[in-house]
Amino acid sequence: MNTFRIIRNVLPAAALIALPLGLAPHASAAAPAGTKVTIDRAGADLFGTVSSSRAACEGNRTVVLYKQIGTKGGGNDVRVVSDTTEVQNGVGVWSTGNTGQSGKFYAKVKKTSRCKAAVSATITVPEK
Repeated sequence: MNTFRIIRNVLPAAALIALPLGLAPHASAAAPAGTKVTIDRAGADLFGTVSSSRAACEGNRTVVLYKQIGTKGGGNDVRVVSDTTEVQNGVGVWSTGNTGQSGKFYAKVKKTSRCKAAVSATITVPEK
């Protein structure tokens, strides 16, 4: 048997044996970290935080504010504005300023390769 045939036949079998033994290469990246986004208001000013066990998941995250129409996430919700978090006192903070709108609102952050997505609770801004 020539060397090429030995390698072609033995190498796949050796790889199959190595996998259960933990000898196969493994991904060095950790699983995505959990993320929490909050929302609060002062009048029609909407603001909140993004927190995580991984500090890199708190800053420079895009928070999108939605106006809830009907059921939350029902497909009719309207994107109002977005902001990028800045870390202050160990937590990511965001603020829309005065939206000038009343209704029900919630905030979302998308997942990244290292951070999970999150959706806030819904809050109500009453009419003036």
